[in-house]
Amino acid sequence: MHILIVEDDEIARDYLAKALREAGHTVDVAGNGMEGLHMASSMAVDLAIVDRMLPKLDGLALVQSLRATGRKVPVLILSALGDVDDRITGLRAGGDDYLTKPYHMAELLARIDALARRGDTGEASTRLKLADLELDRMTRRVMRNGKKIELTAREFQLLEFMMRHSGQVVTRTMLLEGVWDYHFDPQTNVIDVHISRLRQAIDKDFDKPLLHTVRGAGYSLREDE
Repeated sequence: MHILIVEDDEIARDYLAKALREAGHTVDVAGNGMEGLHMASSMAVDLAIVDRMLPKLDGLALVQSLRATGRKVPVLILSALGDVDDRITGLRAGGDDYLTKPYHMAELLARIDALARRGDTGEASTRLKLADLELDRMTRRVMRNGKKIELTAREFQLLEFMMRHSGQVVTRTMLLEGVWDYHFDPQTNVIDVHISRLRQAIDKDFDKPLLHTVRGAGYSLREDE
């Protein structure tokens, strides 16, 4: 799933983002309510996890503004305010679930799964498709021309990121930040190795290659005419 975290506490935000990425999700983050509203309104995300007390725009106002635009992306509200009235207020503001802090990561992951099982209520489908290549984020299955393709967790994340940006040139910096959560260049060939493995998996036994190297720029997942 593609998850947006809106949390102003940097330590809590980074911890949650790391845990979600380890669970196989694609994660974007925002540090305040205004930034979170902009990202939730403009990006195709499967779920938003929103802290209730945020600078610039509080979490409830963010959710209300999001709903006012017609966006139906599921929202899980996180808050230290756990009274019944607080939870009711959060749900009535447009939240789909409400979890109090401190929380157990296992419970948060279970709630994410429960929201996903409710169906495709957001703007993003659980399936991505390019030509005869299909990726299902719920079942973590990859198929091409009816043949199942086995990928490691990292290769799956890499392919999902590439499919989300299909037709575009994806730079090494974009991959380092979006797949490995690196905000610096580790000066290794980690990207080249994983791209090579992914290309072997999705292109080797098929007539038309989909994963292309764009010299001097990066990579592109596309169906050439």
